[in-house]
Amino acid sequence: MRKLIALALVICLIPSQPLEAQYYYYNSKYYESDVVFEIGVSGGVMNSLTDLGGKKGIGKNFIKDLRWKTARLSYGAYIMAMYRNAIGGRIEGTFGQVAGYDSILKNVAASTNGRYERNLSFRSKIAELQVAIEIHPLFFRSYDNEKEPPRFSPYAVIGAGYYSFDPEAYLAGQWFALAPLRLEGQGMAEYPDRKPYHLKQYNLLGGLGLKYEITPSLNARLELVHRKLFTDYLDDASTDYIDASLFPNYLPPIQAAIAQQLYFRRNEINASDIQPLPGDQRGDPRDKDAYFTIQAKIGLTFGRRRR
Repeated sequence: MRKLIALALVICLIPSQPLEAQYYYYNSKYYESDVVFEIGVSGGVMNSLTDLGGKKGIGKNFIKDLRWKTARLSYGAYIMAMYRNAIGGRIEGTFGQVAGYDSILKNVAASTNGRYERNLSFRSKIAELQVAIEIHPLFFRSYDNEKEPPRFSPYAVIGAGYYSFDPEAYLAGQWFALAPLRLEGQGMAEYPDRKPYHLKQYNLLGGLGLKYEITPSLNARLELVHRKLFTDYLDDASTDYIDASLFPNYLPPIQAAIAQQLYFRRNEINASDIQPLPGDQRGDPRDKDAYFTIQAKIGLTFGRRRR
């Protein structure tokens, strides 16, 4: 991640050095240097696409299974260098929470092929540091000595991030971290293909936004950014049920008892449900998890000067 940040700083700052004394027309009252700087804050919602919850029927791909009821608040701050209003490099911190729960399917339980009865749930805090580029196509032409540049500017965002997560589940009045419980056999000799997953990982991000210049020094944005993850364990559910008798072999007695209650929760809905056989489906490993944000941003621009 340090290399990504260093690269962004090089991209942002190097072009500004030889152009420090150069200015070009902005509007009837302001000139600006080729590179201006911006700092800002953001706020909005964060949501995820995982194996848990969803809509009626079998689990679907991408937004077809999205439920807005699971959206949670998010916030952040950023610093950016913008070259002639066309290309910007930014570093941003984003914080929020994602969640999912099969009980959201209660009203359509008959159509979910057992997803409602599976009865799994999770929540996880997200902390992310991203390096991204904004591309504003309307400013790939010059507005020098012409009418004022457009106040609205649609743009694209691409970049990479480094984020942390820590899925938890609720049981008997408490929240328990799921990764240490190895609910799908991670790190057990009997399941050599299931490695413990890392709680800090990289992601790729892409999105769209709309910027509005309120004044020469103040702007607002509305932005949707999607994150592509390289893990299917954002919700701690990915593959098959394991043999529950293995938990005491790998965990302390208290943790083993908690794991035996959290790995299989169908009996909380129907007490007659028996424990699954090893190999019965628990999640779907074919698709990685994902999360996204929809945020409003307010930014202050530095580098524009009155005539």
